[in-house]
Amino acid sequence: MAWRNGHAMRALRFAWLPLLSGCAQKGYWLLHPKGAIARTEWHTTVLDAVVMGCVVLVAGGLVAAFLWRYRVGNTSRRYDPTFTASLVIEVLVWGVPLLVVGYLSYVSVKSVLATNPYDPLALHHALARRGHADQDLAHRAPPTRVDTAAPGTHAGRPLRVQVVTTDWQWVFIYPRQRLATVDELVVPVGTAVKFDLTSATVVNDFFIPQLVGEIDIMPGMRTKQALIASRMGVYHGYSDDFSGGGFSWMGFSVRVTDRAQFQRWVRRVRAAHDPLSYARFAQIAQPTINVAQRIRHFSEVQKGLFDHVIERAMAGRVYRTPLAMTEDMTKPMKVRLIP
Repeated sequence: MAWRNGHAMRALRFAWLPLLSGCAQKGYWLLHPKGAIARTEWHTTVLDAVVMGCVVLVAGGLVAAFLWRYRVGNTSRRYDPTFTASLVIEVLVWGVPLLVVGYLSYVSVKSVLATNPYDPLALHHALARRGHADQDLAHRAPPTRVDTAAPGTHAGRPLRVQVVTTDWQWVFIYPRQRLATVDELVVPVGTAVKFDLTSATVVNDFFIPQLVGEIDIMPGMRTKQALIASRMGVYHGYSDDFSGGGFSWMGFSVRVTDRAQFQRWVRRVRAAHDPLSYARFAQIAQPTINVAQRIRHFSEVQKGLFDHVIERAMAGRVYRTPLAMTEDMTKPMKVRLIP
């Protein structure tokens, strides 16, 4: 009876593990890609890990086998003091690593080309690589006629979004819709999104783990990125470069909606009558720790604002951080200790 109780108690210790499956997507975004680009990058990562894992297992097994075979006291193996070389060993030692490195290099280069944001057909390649339902179109259609938005899904042109990073917020400008947001990115599902990115302050990283990999954003420069979301939902984006006191709160919400919801959202934002000029942007760009994750919308955007931010950064425009901000930012979070 005690034996059975002991086994039952050990089984109960692990009974809670299946409950973690419902929380998996919350903390492990990279394991649950929801876009063509992110899925391609994830598949490449898995393939690299599997190949290298096999190499490590084989090498570890051989080390253990040699240690056992040539252990002290093993008299069943003959010692040959005249041995100098073996063609088989040379081929295995040099040939197998070369094949592994060559294969991984081929896979990595192919993945980089398939997700290159500067390639107009990058999204199309990523869709074709993951076995898109309209994959035959990728092989038959000439490059000039391929719809990079989503072959067979939507025939419209890509959505353009201009991204400006500050200390420590994100400004998203929709030039065609003539609106802007702070710390919120809204895009329609199944539509290519082409980004132009720059920084008004220091180098940051644009990273949405479930939709697209990270890319550096530098002041005075224009960087490009692209994504296409395959499933509606709310995702998390953030900066992957430490950039000062408010870095921990430098995140933004990514809402993927259907096209009808996106159009309604555009109309609602444009009805707010709150314009974004460069003078207003200069206020937003002042070091701001957005602890409350406050989202703001602007119904109008000054024409050429994105290019003007780049020009001002190249001219040496800076937004200095007060020295006391690093200390003051923790005051709202301090807890009074009860003696």
